[in-house]
Amino acid sequence: MTTSARMDIRNLTALAAAAALAIFLGYLKLYRMPQGGSITLEAVPILFVALWRGPRTGILAGLFTGVLKLMLDPFIVHPVQVLLDYPLPFFCLGLVAYLPRFPRLGILLASTARWASHVFSGVIFFGSYAPEGVSVWKYWTLFT
Repeated sequence: MTTSARMDIRNLTALAAAAALAIFLGYLKLYRMPQGGSITLEAVPILFVALWRGPRTGILAGLFTGVLKLMLDPFIVHPVQVLLDYPLPFFCLGLVAYLPRFPRLGILLASTARWASHVFSGVIFFGSYAPEGVSVWKYWTLFT
């Protein structure tokens, strides 16, 4: 394996530290929403490590965090929801590193992609409760 093909110890350490800190910050709820969900600072370490160490490390840190969250505190209602609520949103946070010259724009786009993943997950979840003939999107926006 060539040097460029494997992850060096600095990137691996940054990845692990970001994932651990994200998991910890995920347990510190700034606001808990009545229908589930919460506001936390768990995205900050992943965004930071992605901007600091590059897209590969940031994306892997996000994926690792998502898998850890799935293992530690799963809430599964649909098979597709597992992907849309755990690995994919955190993967999206690592994409911030593709805009290193414009970190604010990168953070906005990565956070929006993460949010969109959670929205699609919510639509799938609430879609099972929508009455027949009612749009899932309309039902979801009325009751969330």
